Amino acid sequence: MPGKARDYGIPGTPIFDGAQAQKGYALNKMCYSFNSAANREEFQRDEESYCAKYGLSPAQRSAIRNRNVLELIAAGGNVYYLAKFAGIFGLNVQDIGAQQTGMSVEQFRQKLLDAAR
Repeated sequence: MPGKARDYGIPGTPIFDGAQAQKGYALNKMCYSFNSAANREEFQRDEESYCAKYGLSPAQRSAIRNRNVLELIAAGGNVYYLAKFAGIFGLNVQDIGAQQTGMSVEQFRQKLLDAAR
């Protein structure tokens, strides 16, 4: 399915396959760059220029502006690299999980606690 992430029956979790990896290469490369504090600072100073530097697509740039993890995943983002982007804004993996499931962070945490019992 070119251009559209396949969702194998688990809402919010398209499979990260070869097509998604190719589509998200620039986005994931940019997010990987956030391992460097200097790069995080550069991104925060001028997001548009930083996204242009990595050649992000219009859909990827829109998802970055929206801070929307589901859009970023659909645009080829890999959650492990996206965690670096989310960290810039003080978001953690539970925040991402909440977005993926359409729950509040508190509801998502409770779901995790309930599942652990």
